Amino acid sequence: MTPAPGITAAPFWQEGRVPARCSDPLPAEVDALIVGGGYTGLAAARETAAAGLVTAVLEAGEIGAGCSGRNGGQVAYSLKPSFARLSALHGRERAHAICREALDAVSYLRSLATRDGVDCDWQDCGGFYGAHTPRHFERMAREADTQPQGLEQRISIVPRARQHSEIATDYYHGGCVYHDDASLDPMKLLLALLRRARDQGALVADQCRAENIRAAAGGFEVLTSRGMIRTRKLLIATNGYSGALSPWHRRRVIPIGSYQICTETLGVQRMRSLIPHGRNVSDSRRVVVYYRPSADGERLVFGGRAALSEQDPLACVERLKSMMIRIFPQLSAARIDHAWVGWVAYTFDTMPHLGQREGIHYCMGYCGQGVPLAPYFGMRIGQQMAGLTQGRTALDGLAFPTRPYYAGTPWFLAPSVWAYRTLDAVGL
Repeated sequence: MTPAPGITAAPFWQEGRVPARCSDPLPAEVDALIVGGGYTGLAAARETAAAGLVTAVLEAGEIGAGCSGRNGGQVAYSLKPSFARLSALHGRERAHAICREALDAVSYLRSLATRDGVDCDWQDCGGFYGAHTPRHFERMAREADTQPQGLEQRISIVPRARQHSEIATDYYHGGCVYHDDASLDPMKLLLALLRRARDQGALVADQCRAENIRAAAGGFEVLTSRGMIRTRKLLIATNGYSGALSPWHRRRVIPIGSYQICTETLGVQRMRSLIPHGRNVSDSRRVVVYYRPSADGERLVFGGRAALSEQDPLACVERLKSMMIRIFPQLSAARIDHAWVGWVAYTFDTMPHLGQREGIHYCMGYCGQGVPLAPYFGMRIGQQMAGLTQGRTALDGLAFPTRPYYAGTPWFLAPSVWAYRTLDAVGL
């Protein structure tokens, strides 16, 4: 079906903004070279530059062309594996430390926004997590009441009878409110991290693709679309956009499209009638959706896995709107103004990974939760590159798994998503 005219295939967050251009001249040699100008790369660049390393960041496209400029702007505790699962794999002590890192990531981002002057439309709105089935609600309530000691979050259980106090839909079977969740403008956050990196002296070059890496005496030589750069230290921070530049990393991340739409202006009163407290919303389905009011409270921004590899976000508008209307039938006549897609990176163990292999640093694999995780772990990997002890994390040394016959093209996604959608449809 052809989408209605007047829909722009650009993120709502970039509406009315002049594209940020960074064409800093690149020296022939630097101390630290970072491939990827998203949250991770810019956070790392600030740390290496602040430590006195001559630092350059390469961004293949425009600033904001990657998922850092086109995500949903939702901030929450963001590790996929449970504490019990991590304990079984790594022991309780390390599991606790890993989970603590995820909580620290949220605290770090909150500190940047509320104390360090990072203007990103931060809102301490909380999040509502809807139960797709009664069984899901029972599990969610049980987990909220039995949180691991020292890792507690502020959670309120909302039974279905009181659900309309949080969201004007009968689609869910109750849910939980996570009071420490927040929202922000993802493009504003990216531009703030860009300013912080450049203020410390980092050079940033957009429209500058890294094309080849080869080891050299004392470091690496990186061929770019602007010529060769020699560097002592190198960071791959490409996440869902990892490609042929580094096949080892590409084999370990699974690029998945996250598609979003934004409604026309609905007005604050109408939006409050839908989501009274202005919270982020997601739910317990395997094929997840997520949505929230825009920062001005006037529109609904709605996202989900509407396709597997579709490059044209306009082709996904009808499916996303259908998903939205199942939850909010009262929006059936609402016009869609924006549609866009960004590529997140999942990993085979659903964990983020940072470290070093053959002298090349890496930080990636946020599994759709890069808003809090990428700035935090980007900071930590930058500190590690600078040789600072505070860069150590509980994730250091974790094996970064792949699978046989996987080279970066996720041929297994179609049957997996079909199976997940079937399970969701029958309520399992």
